[in-house]
Amino acid sequence: MRQVLLVDDDAGLREALCQSLELAEYAPVPAGSFVVAKDHITPDFDGVILSDIRMPGRDGFHLLDHAQQVDPDLPVILLTGEGDIPMAVRALGAGAFAFLEKPCATEDLLKVLDRALKARAMVLENRRFKSQIEAGDPAARMIFGTSALAEALRAQVRQVAASTADALIIGPQGSGISKVAEVIHLSSPRGKTPFEKRAARSLDPAGLRDVFSRAEGGALFLDGIADLSADSQLVLLDLLDSGQGLRLIAGAVDGIDAAFAEGRVTADLYYRLNVHVVRIPALSERPEDIPVLFRHYVDQAAEQAGIAAPEISPDHAAALMAQSWPGNARSLMSAAMRFVLGMPEEVARNAEQGLAAQMAQVERSLLIAALSRQNGRATEAAKQLKLPRKTLYDKLARYGIKPEDYRR
Repeated sequence: MRQVLLVDDDAGLREALCQSLELAEYAPVPAGSFVVAKDHITPDFDGVILSDIRMPGRDGFHLLDHAQQVDPDLPVILLTGEGDIPMAVRALGAGAFAFLEKPCATEDLLKVLDRALKARAMVLENRRFKSQIEAGDPAARMIFGTSALAEALRAQVRQVAASTADALIIGPQGSGISKVAEVIHLSSPRGKTPFEKRAARSLDPAGLRDVFSRAEGGALFLDGIADLSADSQLVLLDLLDSGQGLRLIAGAVDGIDAAFAEGRVTADLYYRLNVHVVRIPALSERPEDIPVLFRHYVDQAAEQAGIAAPEISPDHAAALMAQSWPGNARSLMSAAMRFVLGMPEEVARNAEQGLAAQMAQVERSLLIAALSRQNGRATEAAKQLKLPRKTLYDKLARYGIKPEDYRR
């Protein structure tokens, strides 16, 4: 919901602005004075403030000061009926997000509101992210994102971690399979015991026995489990059945069904691992997580480089969301490093398309993500996106998206 706290003592103008905002699919919250508005100004208000400056009693500058005290990151846009340059300088100097002169063209106002709402969304996402990190929960600290899919992944990791059974983690290339394996171990009752990681392809039976002894009492993560040789698979099963108190966590890009069908994974190992399966969603399924992840990777890269982390503008975040990221977290991490070093070529190329084209790509990504989450059910996707069904179908037709392509 794109909320705009609209503060103006002129009832007629206030009503007209409310209508304009509603037509543009914003959610105005009208207030005729500072006294009425102040109850809506809270640190968790997920909208922005649009206020007239000249009002009886407490004026727009008083409202701006109050908002700054409550939350310095809450965007306040001030309106005035007079072309007063010193007043504009004072407003911006006091922390206003923008200063507009009445009458203001609707198109200009909506552009400013859109920028302000994107900035606000990024601030709140980063706060939620920081709160999760500080909670002391390994899943919250190490699995990033604010989307429903990210929260579902964290919940599944916690559930699997509570068990002592072996587990399989699957996901697309670059999605962070080994990291999720580590989170499962850290979140488990054995979180302080040994955790060994190996590439399955590199282990012969002798190497497997050696790493088993190193991980005794803890957990062993084997990445690319389908690449383990047939002899090593038999040894692995014998070791798991020997009662050494070790938990196996296996990883496989895109799962092990194809390898089982081809005879590369034994039936015993396949069915043993298929009890607890954790699937990591691709970034293309949850584009709303991309700015949160990118911010984290930028902070990491800046710390490694020993330089200050650069700001990420709302337009830059939109350009990131407009990309499909087939390499997932790994490629986003690489892009963050280049961004910190002043070489963001992918986003620069994308930005050449212009804002309208970039936003169209973002919208297309969000539509596809919603259909993927709802198993191709357009009606459910419309509910999730809070769109009328006709509007959703119009948008799907515009981008050539077919719901049936996302049914699993």
